Amino acid sequence: MKIKLPKLHNQILIALIAGTIFGSLFHVNPNLLIVQSKTQKSVEVKNWESIILIAESDSSIDSSLYSKNSQLEIIAQSKKILKENKKLKIVSINSQIDEIPYPQKELTFIAKISKEKTIATSIKWIGDIFIRLLNMIAIPLVLASLIVGAASLGDIKKFARIGGKTILFYISTTVFAIGIGLLLANIIQPGNKMPAGTKDRLMSVYQEDIQEKVETQFDFDFTKEIVNIIPKNPFDAMANSNMLQIVFFAVAVGIVLTVINRQKAEPVINFFEGLSEVMIKLVDYVMIIAPIGVFALIAATIGEFGFEILETLIWYSFAVIAGLLLHILGVYGFIIKFFVKVSPWQYFKGIRRAQTIGFSTSSSAATLPVTMEVCQENLGISKSITSFVLPLGATINMDGTALYQGVAAVFIAQVFGFELNLMQQLTIVFTAVLASIGTAPVPGVGIIMLIIILRSVGIPQEGIALILGVDRILDMCRTVVNITGDTVAAAVIATSEKEKLEIKTSTI
Repeated sequence: MKIKLPKLHNQILIALIAGTIFGSLFHVNPNLLIVQSKTQKSVEVKNWESIILIAESDSSIDSSLYSKNSQLEIIAQSKKILKENKKLKIVSINSQIDEIPYPQKELTFIAKISKEKTIATSIKWIGDIFIRLLNMIAIPLVLASLIVGAASLGDIKKFARIGGKTILFYISTTVFAIGIGLLLANIIQPGNKMPAGTKDRLMSVYQEDIQEKVETQFDFDFTKEIVNIIPKNPFDAMANSNMLQIVFFAVAVGIVLTVINRQKAEPVINFFEGLSEVMIKLVDYVMIIAPIGVFALIAATIGEFGFEILETLIWYSFAVIAGLLLHILGVYGFIIKFFVKVSPWQYFKGIRRAQTIGFSTSSSAATLPVTMEVCQENLGISKSITSFVLPLGATINMDGTALYQGVAAVFIAQVFGFELNLMQQLTIVFTAVLASIGTAPVPGVGIIMLIIILRSVGIPQEGIALILGVDRILDMCRTVVNITGDTVAAAVIATSEKEKLEIKTSTI
């Protein structure tokens, strides 16, 4: 008897749930350290009563005492000591070392202290392969789709009309998203609910990470960003995944194809149309391993961070997630109901495959091939609209990221005791809108852009250390909003161009 497998979107959903359970069962032990010595093999230190880190240099000896449940602080401090080229020793009190109880044990010549690797975190490479396959498709698909999309619009007037409506939609919903984030942050006031001890702990744990992020920051200059949209070398832009430059080049080529001799333009359009079809077909083959990739990514994330980190930042996480849900159900739901004129519930069921892939990859760019396929097959949006609106949205539409940045800025200000006036909060809105346009559609880049927003209103940029622990999990959530916004924009533009949507919830 032939066994009928569940539909692909159901397989992905099952993988999501199974990965969460698997990661929870095989999570990293928060009371275990892997200590690598320069002279001996690695040993496991666990269940300690207290641990003393001793840093020795030619001129001084410093020590730090840590109690139970201080794994992250110990690892962070050890990295700092070793980075300063000091000798590192550990004294563990009432601990187990390689299963042997020790009332007190000294470990010398330490080369590295790290967390254990579990089966859940060890399978992350499978998920990384899945993401790389999607990223491999994304750039040629964006290039080909935008060229064909711009060329298929037919004339400059139609291009200007659709392009103008698309950009207006994206900017408008981004303003709404930031407004929701600021409103909830001011009502819930998550920063005022954080204990002082928790603040100090997070600042010490992520000090190295914050230093690295701050060193990679750049000043946001509007005129400079406008200039940087134009690529010096389009091949360099593609090699470095500079999405804004790729979009500019592709749209420029597409427009020119509409004005040159049709006989000469046709072979070029056919080539890129064929390339687009090949990339979309390649998506079908990559999606065969989607459930496995999703399982590995979610299991590794939960196994690495667990749900305990949410307890530390529960009010901040609640404000962000509540804002994201409000934006999807309220703003997008309203637009779908009254502008697209279809059932929001049916609509969300139609795009759930793209949403689950976005959640697991945390990347709008990596999910773009799936988003385009879903919009064409499940929503019935024409290829000319999806080929133009969605690649543009993956580049400049970052509603979820902008909302999170609004909450994060107010949260950090509250923790440090800063009172943000109306003008400063309007500055956050303006800066976040501009920053979201220039934010690359890849995991974690929102943190870099957040530094720009913090600096614009004088909030200590070191405060991002407070939110780094939950950033990966919240990044997954806000990517779902970004992708949903892209599809809603395509649906609105298609409706405004007199296209009739046909929602299908079944996928192969």
